[in-house]
Amino acid sequence: MKLALLGYGKMGRAVEAAACERGHTVGVTIDDEDDWMAKLDDVKGCDMAIDFSTPGTAVSNIMRCFDLGLPVVVGTTGWYGQLEGVVHDCEQRGRSLFVASNFSIGMNIVFDLNRRLAQLMNGREEYSVGITETHHVHKLDAPSGTAIALARDIVDEVEGKDDWCLVHEGTKPGKGDVPIVSVREGEVPGIHEVVYDSEIDRITLRHEAKSRRGLAVGAVLAAEFLKGRKGYYTMRDLLANS
Repeated sequence: MKLALLGYGKMGRAVEAAACERGHTVGVTIDDEDDWMAKLDDVKGCDMAIDFSTPGTAVSNIMRCFDLGLPVVVGTTGWYGQLEGVVHDCEQRGRSLFVASNFSIGMNIVFDLNRRLAQLMNGREEYSVGITETHHVHKLDAPSGTAIALARDIVDEVEGKDDWCLVHEGTKPGKGDVPIVSVREGEVPGIHEVVYDSEIDRITLRHEAKSRRGLAVGAVLAAEFLKGRKGYYTMRDLLANS
């Protein structure tokens, strides 16, 4: 496939390397509005777009891909408040969209473990649950989309949990909240911890990315999966068919 990379920062470059390793080529890189204007014909000549841009530009990028009939894989997070409308537009127009908060195969296994652990902990009121996510200082959104996904799965499985909340210093979450602590330091690719704590013991579910490579390879696998398909897909669809 010939790929259009929307966002050409460190993650975009990691995707480029992973794509080339798997026999694909990068036809164009788009980093801002000027690039869209100057390189539109190059984008039209691509088979697939992969977006690792910014929360403020992701939806615009997706809609431009829809207008061009170009399938798009989106790894950018921080825009999910608009996800429902974007998915509706995708389905109404017969377009192709793949969205994931985290493309790492290992992290998606942890998503399954997190759901199962939440089922087992349902009703065990002696445990409090919380999430901590740590990323590099360049990450623009907080909490991470991955942490939000973990929290939402806990809310779905644990009675009495209604929502997640971002905990800042000095704030106290409500009884029905799953608290998320966000840490930004150095060049950390990504660490996510789910902790159930009681007076007796502590249970920790942890995933630590060693580099961006796992995310990049997963994004390219998603692009390969999306080719020839119409509609909206996630990592659950990819893993169910792999």
